[in-house]
This record gives sequence, structure tokens and C-alpha cells, in this order.
Amino acid sequence: MSATADTPKSRLAALVADLAVVHGRVTLASGREADYYVDMRRATLHHEAAPLIGHLLLDRLEEEGFGPQEIDAVGGLTMGADPVAAAMLHAAASRGLELDAFVVRKSAKTHGMGRQVEGPDVAGKKVVALDDTSTTGGSVLQAVEALRAAGAEVVACAVVVDRDTGAREAVAQTGLPYLWILDTADLGLPATR
Repeated sequence: MSATADTPKSRLAALVADLAVVHGRVTLASGREADYYVDMRRATLHHEAAPLIGHLLLDRLEEEGFGPQEIDAVGGLTMGADPVAAAMLHAAASRGLELDAFVVRKSAKTHGMGRQVEGPDVAGKKVVALDDTSTTGGSVLQAVEALRAAGAEVVACAVVVDRDTGAREAVAQTGLPYLWILDTADLGLPATR
């Protein structure tokens, strides 16, 4: 499949389906079982997929009013969100736009600066919490909690792949917008509700 014949979104869907979807019975981070696993690091760290992710997610945020003119930084819980945030930072820079990235540790460091949110200071900044894929929304919501504790104003949550298994609803209960590029239908997969 050539990238020029496809839309960027359809090309990303093909890459994610080919690179990241692993079929077989697995237990997800949420504790749920599924017949497939979406190992997004296989796509978020891929030479073609990563730039597509950065540009498509940047476009999606801009469409919803959360572009680099409205927000200061993006990031989320390590390690799934790390390459996504880096891809967005680079996509913005390639367009002459300023957008910082950050990393949210699972817990604050017990040495050094003792920070849970690493990178440029997020206190008083408008940020979007990211993840590579989401089942229940637990990881992105854990990032939201840490970001708020660090003084950030979280304005939205965004993921590359939404598994259509409850994350949308969980994030909606917080009042935050929830955005995604691809869902299970885009990947030709059944939802695992």
C-alpha cells in the first residue's frame, strides 16, 4: 500500500493494524481479557507511523480548539504516552508552532527533584493528557490527576487508538473532552466490551 494513494488516517490505520495488533487471548492493563492486544509502541516508535501520529493528533486537537495556539503542552503517563507526545512536539515544530511535551511518572521520584511530571513546568499551563491507546481510560485519568496536582489546567484528553471499551464514558464523567484518531472499527476489530 503506498502512502500517496491513501489518506494519512487510512495509512495510519493500515500501519497500526499491521504493526501493532497482536491476535490471541490477553489480559489488558484494566484486568479485562480480550482476543487481541494493540501494542502501540510498535507503531508509535515506527519511522512512518510516528510522524503520521504526530500530525494527525495535532490536526485533531486543532479541529476541536486545542491546537498549539490554545494549549502549552501535551503528555501523559509513561511510557505509552511518551512517543506520542514527542511525535506531536515534532509535528508542531515542523509547522513552526510551539508545543512542549512532558512525561508523567506513575509516582513521584524519591530522589532528585521529587517530581512526578517531568519536562517543562506545567504549573499554570493549559495541557492535554495523552495516551497511545485506551481501554477504560485509567491511565489517561491517572495522568490528569498528577497534572492537576502539579498545577496544570488539563483541558482535554486524547489517544491514538480508542478500543471502544469504556474510556470515552469514563473521561466524559470528568467533564473533559476525549479525542481519538482511530477506533476499533478503523482497525477492523471488534470492540471488547
